[in-house]
Parts: sequence; C-alpha cells; structure tokens
Amino acid sequence: MIDKKIPVILDGDPGHDDAIAWVLAAVEEKLDILAVTSVSGNQTIEKTTLNASKILTLIERPLPLARGAARPLFAEPMVAPSVHGKTGLDGPALPEPKVPVLEKGAVTLMAETLEAHPEAVTIIATGPLTNVALLLLTYPELKEKIAAIYFMGGGIRHGNWTPAAEFNILVDPEAAKIVLESGLTLVMCGLDVTERALIMPSEFDEIEALGSEVAKIVAGWLRFFYEFHAAKGYTGAPLHDAVAVAALTAPELLDFKALSVEVELTGDYCRGATVADWYGLFGKAPNVKVAMGIDRDKFFSWIKSHLEKYGRSA
Repeated sequence: MIDKKIPVILDGDPGHDDAIAWVLAAVEEKLDILAVTSVSGNQTIEKTTLNASKILTLIERPLPLARGAARPLFAEPMVAPSVHGKTGLDGPALPEPKVPVLEKGAVTLMAETLEAHPEAVTIIATGPLTNVALLLLTYPELKEKIAAIYFMGGGIRHGNWTPAAEFNILVDPEAAKIVLESGLTLVMCGLDVTERALIMPSEFDEIEALGSEVAKIVAGWLRFFYEFHAAKGYTGAPLHDAVAVAALTAPELLDFKALSVEVELTGDYCRGATVADWYGLFGKAPNVKVAMGIDRDKFFSWIKSHLEKYGRSA
C-alpha cells in the first residue's frame, strides 16, 4: 500500500497511446489523478475531448475534465488521422460518454487544481504542449506549484513526422520551447525510448485474454495502432505515451541522461527538432532529464500487471 500518492494532472490528445496511458495511470496506486485536460493534436479538439470523456467512462473514473487548446500557439492545427483514424480513437466500440466536460477551459482547470492542492502537482503531458505553455504564460505565479512535467515528445536522434521532428513537438514547437525554458523539473520521453517500448502482436492476445472489457478494448486499440506501424516496418506497436507514466511511477524500467535540450523553431527541414547538447557546446546546464533506454520485457509486464487490476468481465 502506498502511503503517499503523487498528485497529477493528465494532459493529452487521445489518441490510442494516450488512451492506454490514461487507462494504466487510473489504476496506478502511486498516482492521485486530480484532473484531465484535452488538447488538439492527434485529432481536432472536439474529437480528442470526446475521446477523453469516453475513456473516463470506460474506466469508470468521473474525473474533472476540461477542453483545452483548439490550435497551437502560432501554427495552423495539425492532426494525424492516418495513424489514429477519423475519430482519433478508431477501433473497438466505446461506451457512450457520460463524464461531462466542464464549462471552464483546460488552463483554468489546471490553475485551479494547482492552487487548491496543498502539494506541488506533477503534469503528465502526452500531446502537444500547448495547454502547459499557456498555463505557464497565464499563471507564472503558479510555477512553484508544479512539481515536474513528464512529457512524451521529441527525439534526440531522429523524428517521426519529419526526419528531424517528432509529432507532438512539431505540432507546437513554440509551446515546447516555453516549457523547455521554464526552469521546471522536466522529464522527456521521446522517440529514443518510446520506439523501443514495443508491444508485440502475440502480446495483444495476452492482454485480451485478461478478460475484462478494458483489457479487450486495449487489445483492440493496439491492433488498430499496429496496422499503421506494421506498414512502416515496425515489429510491434510503440506505446509512446505510456512511457511517460512509467517514467514517473516505475523509473527503474528506464535509463536517463541529463541534457541541455533546445527546440528548433525555423528551417525548411528542422522545425520542431529537439536538439540535445551531448558535448556541452551550448554552454548551458542540462534542463531536461531525457529517457534514452527501456527494459522492454519489464515494461510489458508492468503494463499487463496494471491491466489485470481491471478484473475480468462477468
């Protein structure tokens, strides 16, 4: 039994891997989820917010839910239907959403949550960092109430939406730059680690065999997500966003390196790239703890053990 839970806000753009990350976080005994916020990214804000409500309905967690930014700070919106489908969460049928979306926006809910909680709160961000950047810009006095920001985004060695840039950062690099320059404790789970966090097709069956409605839907999400990645040559489904949850609650599964990381905002080829200073050439102290490796087998066991907590369907 955990004596003291970590208070967190979940911010994301579900999205199959966001959805699975939230399903895992909801039964993680180390976490106390205070609020959930949506952001435009994998699909439009209308679709990601609807998906967020459906996920919370599925796992029977009526958490405070608020709609976030409909577009990046400066750029035009960018979505990924080729990866996540027309709804942003294509695949198995989900229950009708019963968790209401609050009238207040995501940044307001985040600020009120930070103000009300007696302890500093950790933000787990698994989409573009627009909401988080707006929070920092609008409520700079609340920075001290943010314990850390764990985010899925970027790639030190490569990108996935362009050769240089990962999707979440490319959608809103200006927001990412604000977060990276915030001076807060930052933990980055980028492609260097998340593309090693593969769930293999045979393991989809293991998950489905757990028997609960949640496990069956997660298996369906993985199968849909894998279709896109299999065509790209992946041997499994990279469960990007769940790594950010694992980095906070099971850091022993990962290897980290403290680095100075900058975001490129311009250029024909490199906008959205996360550039790490391996050799101290920037002359700046490290600003990010970057996840660089993962024990894949233990990561899958961690996922399976969490999904087992949903029991079996009658």
